[in-house]
Formats: sequence, structure tokens, C-alpha cells
Amino acid sequence: MWLVLGAGLSGRPVTRLITQALAEEFGDRFTVVGSGELLMGAGPGGLTLRGLDGRGLEAPRVAYGRVWTPGKDVGREISLLRHLEAMGTAVLNPADAVLACLDKFCQVQRLAAAGLAVPETFISAGGSMDALIGAGLPQPCVVKAVRGHRGEQVFLAPDAEAIRTVHSGFARDTVCLFQEYVGSSHGRDLRVVVVDGRAAGAVVRTASGGEFRSNLALGASLTPCTGRYPQGEGLAVRAAAVMGLGVAGVDLLFAPDGGFTVCEVNANAGWQPEMKEITAALAAACRRRLTAAERRDASSDR
Repeated sequence: MWLVLGAGLSGRPVTRLITQALAEEFGDRFTVVGSGELLMGAGPGGLTLRGLDGRGLEAPRVAYGRVWTPGKDVGREISLLRHLEAMGTAVLNPADAVLACLDKFCQVQRLAAAGLAVPETFISAGGSMDALIGAGLPQPCVVKAVRGHRGEQVFLAPDAEAIRTVHSGFARDTVCLFQEYVGSSHGRDLRVVVVDGRAAGAVVRTASGGEFRSNLALGASLTPCTGRYPQGEGLAVRAAAVMGLGVAGVDLLFAPDGGFTVCEVNANAGWQPEMKEITAALAAACRRRLTAAERRDASSDR
């Protein structure tokens, strides 16, 4: 059992939580591997894996890979997850699912195509901002970078002039999406951590000082509420399944009718230390995959 960490994730609090839970579950069968510690190979003999000391490594039976969302060079880490999958490793969050979650519009595309509730969202392959506004961008509008993290590069634009101003503040190569503002959820959302098809934990995040973004990194507070919003938890489970994730952090907005709409699905989910049911669920999910792999190995040896 490997925990594969992308650059920038080794010292983070949730990494320590996961490491402790998996070490307790698997003992010396578990190890933490940094993505930069491995050398992938492909050639006439098939696929290989080496450490940086040159020694050949067997691919693990099970791996949970975490890719740092703001990282610009995640392509190599996605390639590593694909490499492990091709070598027969059961990966909790497959490479293509992680890659899709890094693109906020790709998420909305998949969720909407599957019939899940999402805010109305637009993106353009070109055209001037005046043309896009004239074509019917929502007002007010949330303008956000397609690649973002912790509420960074997310802005609320109340009207067309504000949309122009916000958009002009992004770097020229930043791809933006324009999303319906759900006023009924201003400053709060429901974060549900889904593990293997069930809601393992949930919190309501509440912003401070009138801020519309409810990210903890921006000073929001949280209230544990697992089981309090079954409709929302059910929607989160479906969203994680649509995105193909074994472990997901799903952010839901409170809709005007009392229901929920999916704001975002995170492959690199975080949670708080007191939410011990999540790490227990993660360890159990890994154990199930390892047991299944060992049974397949035993069956093939007969």
C-alpha cells in the first residue's frame, strides 16, 4: 500500500492524518512515496519502475495518490498514476479522474451531462469580453480561474462593468469561467467528504466579514454536520461517482428551494483532525482493494 504524494504535500496536516491511519492499518506493508522519488520506464520489456538509486521496484497492489491542486507541473504526476494503473495497481483516485477535477469547467460539463444540479456556467474558446457579455453571461456572476485553489482567483462581479474589470485582472493566459451566483448560499457551503460511495464526513463552512467565499484559508469557520443534510450527502456521493473518484471532497451550495447544487469536486480533499471517521473510512477502502488484489493473485496461482 503506497501513499503517493505530489510536490508540496509532504508536510501538510491532512497528509499526517492519512499517513498515521494507513500506517496503523497496514504496518510495514505501507509506505509513503514522493512522486519525485520514482523513475518510470517503458520499453521493449514493458513498463518498469525504479527508485532514484537505480533499484527496480514492484508496483504496489494499492495506491492513493494526492496531487497538489495549485501545482503547474502536475502532468508528470498524472503520468505516474497512469503508469501505476497500467502496471496493475488499484488506484483510489484514477489519473483521468484527478485530471478532470483539476479543470473546473470539465467538472461542470461531466456533472451537468449526468443530470446533476450545478450552477449555470459558461466558458468561451475565444471572443471579446464585450461579445461574451452581450451573448448572455449571468449578472451577477462569479468569475473564477479554471485552475484554482482555496478560493484564490474567484471573484463576485455584480454587473457587466465589474465582469470586465475582474476579467482584465487575470493574466492573459488564464482561462476563466463565468458562473451563476447562488445568492442563497452567500458565505456558506456544505463540504462532504465521500469515500467509496458513502458520505464519511460533512461540515458547513461559514465565511466571516461578509465574504462570499467560504474557504477555510480565507478565515471561514466550520461546523461538523455529518448526517444532518442527507439530500446534500446523497448528491455529493453521486457527484464523486460521476467524476470517478474513490475519495472526494464535494462542495455544495445551498439552493433557494432548500436543496443543493454542486459547486466543485476536489480530488485532493482535506478534512479536520477531529473527523476521525474519514481516515477510518479511507483505511477501510484501501483494505478492501488490497484484499481483492490478494484474492485475485491467489486465484491466478491455482
